[in-house]
Amino acid sequence: MTTPDGTPIDVLLVEDDPGDELMTREAFEDNKIGNTLHVVRDGEEALDFLYRRGAHTDAPQPDLILLDLNLPKYDGRQVLEKIKSDPALSHIPVVVLTTSAAEEDILRSYKLHANAYVTKPVDLDQFIAAVRQIDDFFVQVVRLPRQNG
Repeated sequence: MTTPDGTPIDVLLVEDDPGDELMTREAFEDNKIGNTLHVVRDGEEALDFLYRRGAHTDAPQPDLILLDLNLPKYDGRQVLEKIKSDPALSHIPVVVLTTSAAEEDILRSYKLHANAYVTKPVDLDQFIAAVRQIDDFFVQVVRLPRQNG
């Protein structure tokens, strides 16, 4: 999958659970998603990637962020708040992809301007289907802002 004009996008997965990372990678591979998946494993590394610091000085600005809420160092809520309060990053769509179905997490994520909130299915096939639907919607249906250079 690429954008309607054939351009692949950069997706940043912020996920500390190796099993969920593997399932996301499998969903991208199984669905022949041609987008580039970048993975960081905690909130601090996510901010380093987004601000091109440390080991991520050559990181591209992602076109879409898949963000877990329960992360070490900075949790997903803190990362989301930082992204959406920074004019240089706030245009990037953020999909919260988490195990939490708590109403307070859903409400807080939307108040912090998450673009979508998806509870991770436990079943592998359902998880792959959910990632495919996220990709279909944000890559095929929605127009994403493109970076200039």
